[in-house]
Amino acid sequence: MEFIDLNATKRTSTGKGAARKLRDSGHIPAILYGQKIDSEPLSISTKELELIFRKYGKERLFFNLIIDGKTEDSRKTLLKELQADTVTDQLYHMDLQQISMEQNLHFTVPLVTTGQSKGAEEGGLLQLIRRKLEIICLPANIPDKIEVDVTELDIGGSVHVSELTLPPGVTSPYDADFTIVTVLQPKGLDVSEEEAEEGEGESEGEGEDEGAGEDKKAKESSK
Repeated sequence: MEFIDLNATKRTSTGKGAARKLRDSGHIPAILYGQKIDSEPLSISTKELELIFRKYGKERLFFNLIIDGKTEDSRKTLLKELQADTVTDQLYHMDLQQISMEQNLHFTVPLVTTGQSKGAEEGGLLQLIRRKLEIICLPANIPDKIEVDVTELDIGGSVHVSELTLPPGVTSPYDADFTIVTVLQPKGLDVSEEEAEEGEGESEGEGEDEGAGEDKKAKESSK
């Protein structure tokens, strides 16, 4: 994990009007909160954020938050929520959570399948039902992803959350043992259809044998 330097300034004005003026000036309002601290309203440069997002993306970002230029008092923070316009992608607001490196926190990480499943090789459809997983761990132990090995999955098989191999120091908070990934039966083909096809093949074979027998008898009687 990497902590990215992010500058912020304290703001005294709140409300929709103040937030609008802040955005017009090239900044967005932000809130810093955490255990044992009072929430602090902040202002952050939109240009600085866009440069960070362009380089690091917007998922699971950790910051050295520098407030009013006081580098010696920088805060370890996590980007908890980012609000932006879904059409223009204009940034509106962000929530930052102050964290302790010695405290377990909830994080969301991507799930990624590895291997080629037996069922998929036989024509089945591999379906990843969950693409992200919530985990609990120390900030230093957060993995980039959780891998799900699907090599042994046959058609109709599945992997549940209890079967995942989590990295050391990482736990899952879920009580329900839900499905992570499964291999579905190919569309348009089920067991009854397979059996029907086999039955048709056997019937056709039997008909041909009977016909061949009758032809043989006819030939023998004509001799």
